[in-house]
Amino acid sequence: MKYQAFSENDMTLRDALAFDRTILANERTLLAYLRSAMALLAVGVTLIKFFPQDKILNLTGIVMFILGLVVVIMGLFRFYRIRKSLKLLSFKATE
Repeated sequence: MKYQAFSENDMTLRDALAFDRTILANERTLLAYLRSAMALLAVGVTLIKFFPQDKILNLTGIVMFILGLVVVIMGLFRFYRIRKSLKLLSFKATE
């Protein structure tokens, strides 16, 4: 990752604050993924429940529901991958 080129002994106040902003941005991005996934899941369930006779809307609801699950998985994967790299950077900075 791009954080591995960072020297652990050169962390100034500005760098520490930027690090904190990066952590908060990562959490904010996860919440955006979850918000999008909830919208897809809600629309998918609504289409499935309210239009059980219409095959196209039912199929669209199923696809949106599956996309919602995929977005949750992608968001969690991305969050934990970035969090892991930030923890490694944080550990190196405190040594």
